Amino acid sequence: MAVSGIGVDLVEIQRMRFMLEKWGERFYQKVFTAEEIAYCQSRSRPYFSFAARFAAKEAFAKALGTGIGEACGWKDVFVRVNAAGSPEIGLSGRLRERLSGRRVFLSLSHTQSMAIAMVVIEDGSSGEA
Repeated sequence: MAVSGIGVDLVEIQRMRFMLEKWGERFYQKVFTAEEIAYCQSRSRPYFSFAARFAAKEAFAKALGTGIGEACGWKDVFVRVNAAGSPEIGLSGRLRERLSGRRVFLSLSHTQSMAIAMVVIEDGSSGEA
C-alpha cells in the first residue's frame, strides 16, 4: 500500500474554548456533527475533545489536498470512537465514494494547551510493479 496523503494540524485549546464561547451553537452546528457535539459535551474537559476533532478535520483536509471548502466541508469528515475506544475518521457519502478503496488513519493527542491530529491516507494499490 502506498501513502497518498499526510496531514497534520495543531489547535490551541484556549482558542477553541474562546470560539465555542463566543459563537456558541452557531459554531457547533457549522463545524461539528451532532454525534461529535454529544461526545465532546459528555467529556470532563469538552474543549480538549472539540479542539482535537477540529484538528482532525483540518489534518484530513490537508491529507486530501483540498483544505476545508467545497471539496471537503466541516461536516463531510467527522471523528467517531470505534468499538476498541480509538478515534477514527468517518466520511460523508461523497467523500466515502471519492476515497473508495483507500484507508484513513488518525492519531490524536493533546497537552494542557494544545491538541494535535495526524491523518494518513493510504491508497488501495500495493505500489509494487
